[in-house]
Order: sequence, then C-alpha cells, then structure tokens
Amino acid sequence: MFAQIILGVFVLSSALAEEVGFEDNSVSGKIERANRNVVRGPDEPLVEDDIAYASEAERNADPCTSRGCLWTQSGDGRVYVPYVIAKDYTDRELAVIERGLQSFSSSTCIRFFPRYNERDYIHIQSLNGCYSYVGRRGRSQNLSLSRQGCVYHDTVQHELLHALGFNHEQCRSDRDQYIRVLLQNVQSGLEYAFDKIATLNQGTPYDYNSVMQYHKYAFSKNGQPTLEPYPDPNVPFGKATEMSNNDILRVNRLYQC
Repeated sequence: MFAQIILGVFVLSSALAEEVGFEDNSVSGKIERANRNVVRGPDEPLVEDDIAYASEAERNADPCTSRGCLWTQSGDGRVYVPYVIAKDYTDRELAVIERGLQSFSSSTCIRFFPRYNERDYIHIQSLNGCYSYVGRRGRSQNLSLSRQGCVYHDTVQHELLHALGFNHEQCRSDRDQYIRVLLQNVQSGLEYAFDKIATLNQGTPYDYNSVMQYHKYAFSKNGQPTLEPYPDPNVPFGKATEMSNNDILRVNRLYQC
C-alpha cells in the first residue's frame, strides 16, 4: 500500500511538473534551461534568447528581410554550407551534432560539409548556452552548442535552421491569427522573445509542430501559459523532436531547391 501511495505521488508530481514546464523536454525547454543565467565571454556576441546579433541596432530587424542572408546555391542546385566543429566534444556528442548536420541532406538541398579553406563558414563550439546568428553572416560565424544542455538532435536542427535564415515560429509576421502571446505571464525582461517580426514564411502555414515553435510555458514567471493557440486553445504545440514537413518545405522554398 505504501509503495502504491509513493508511486501515485510520483506520477502526480511528474505530470504536474510536465504541465507547468519544470521537466519540459521540448527543444525550447532545453534551450531555455541551457541559457538560464549564463555569463557570456567578452568575445561572444550579443545574444537574446538563442539568437546572436552583431550589434544592438541589428536586433530590431530580422537580418534576412533587411539584407541578404542566404548561403550560395551551387551550379548543381545544391547549397553547400561549410562548417568547423571545435574539439570540445566527446565522440557521442560529436555523433549527435554530425547526425543533425547530415539530416538536412535527405530532405533538402542543403549540404553541410567540413570546411577546407572556404571564407564563410559555421563554427560550432561549446560556448555559453545554445545560440546562432540568423542566416549567413560572412566569414566565421559562431554557433554555440554548449555541452551543458544543447547537444540534442532537435536542438542541433533548431540552431542550424537559424543559421540558414529562419526565426522562431511564434515570432512569425502572421502569428496573431494562430497563437496568442500572454505577456502578463512572461518573465520580466524576456518579452523580446515573443516580438512579432517580418519573417521568411515562404507561403507555408503556421506550424504548431515546427521545431522552431516554443512550448506553452516558455519563459513563464508564474507557471501560467505564455502562449495559447488561437482560435482553438486546445491544439497541442511546441513538442517537436525534429524538423516538421513545413520546416523542410520552407528550407527548400527559400533556397529554391
């Protein structure tokens, strides 16, 4: 009987923890935990949420709509993106990162490949937290996958999609037709994570199953939802474990695959 009581309490506690986001295992939950209270080094960029910026002024405009940000398409129709992985990772972590990089090859024209001497490339390192610039920056651009909480398949894909030019789903220019932001429940100083901006939607529908969609309690200060689907508040969202079909379609349309 005692064991049954303990088991019941455990199940209830686990369900409650999942409901309020304390044990959230979504991609945004992992990123939020990995980026919580991090202190970034003097050589790291300005980072808000998991997006890196070169300057304070740049953060007010999506770089992919305010300037060109695409990686160059080759004559064979593929888009080759060079990368370097720092010697920060174990063999297991390296395998997770490599799997995320190569996952684009089976469904898109993107081909991540080890840099030889190319000028522009992605430099994957275990810095402070999870973050990436949006789109191609030119020359070396950091993409941080900290060993403390960022080396997961969905997180790798999420940051690589940023590097290819994509922002978060809840920030889409048309998001008000599909999801409501409950700013009264958002932690003070983190409201910017829910700013609506001009985004590269590529004619695809809003996608609750996108790996770029944040979860229901993202940055909640009181255990209450910060995001609510509209018009049906019961639609599940923010639980993707890998790129959705719409994520893939957007990549192919943006890069004219």
